[in-house]
Amino acid sequence: MNSHPKGAVALISGASRGIGNHVAAELLRQGWSVSLGMRTPVMPDWAAGHEGRVQLAAYDADDVDGEQRWVRQALDRFGRIDALVANAGIMIPKTVIEADDDDIEAMMSVNVKAPRRLAKAAWEALCATGRGRVIILASLSGKRVKSAAAGSYSLSKFAAVALAHAIRQTGFDKGVRATAVCPGFVATDMAAALTDRASDQLTQPDDLARIIAMLLSLPNEASVAEFAVNCQLEEFF
Repeated sequence: MNSHPKGAVALISGASRGIGNHVAAELLRQGWSVSLGMRTPVMPDWAAGHEGRVQLAAYDADDVDGEQRWVRQALDRFGRIDALVANAGIMIPKTVIEADDDDIEAMMSVNVKAPRRLAKAAWEALCATGRGRVIILASLSGKRVKSAAAGSYSLSKFAAVALAHAIRQTGFDKGVRATAVCPGFVATDMAAALTDRASDQLTQPDDLARIIAMLLSLPNEASVAEFAVNCQLEEFF
């Protein structure tokens, strides 16, 4: 069956813009209810007329109690959680020599520790569905170190890929499936600061959103551990 359960609910972090915003809009279009984790909660334009299926949640990935509050709010509103899309992320473009411990800790905190806490907080609800889904927005920087300046970021994204595999191992017998989605450059503000490639030559956020929606819809018997997507030719990706 290539579908999601009726009334399915997804939590999307970093949902105010970029990839997270597009994922939330696509899931709503496909019939999901969505809980949007945002630092500053604002109802998006695409939610007009569907407010009953959209929840705004004040969420900061640096707040170690934020995930538990968000999960409680989502369960109070919808009564279930079927999927997590851990999209919130930061990049500090420093080499592993230039970076100090605070730089590394900042990226590990948002890119790895917060998604782990979110999965932990929602674990019981995810397992209860028999087909819980977790998407970790990793990166091709979690598969290779493309440049010196991307090195510190890669430390966190390699860990994010490992987190997805670890969640998949932990929850497989309970029907939980986790995927590390690993894009290269996506046409977002983050990529614009990192590449000179034209925006229309980058992976588009709405295309990545359709990929994520597809991954969420797959049955338990079609588990995808990693999904790499790129806008340019590389030796492996």
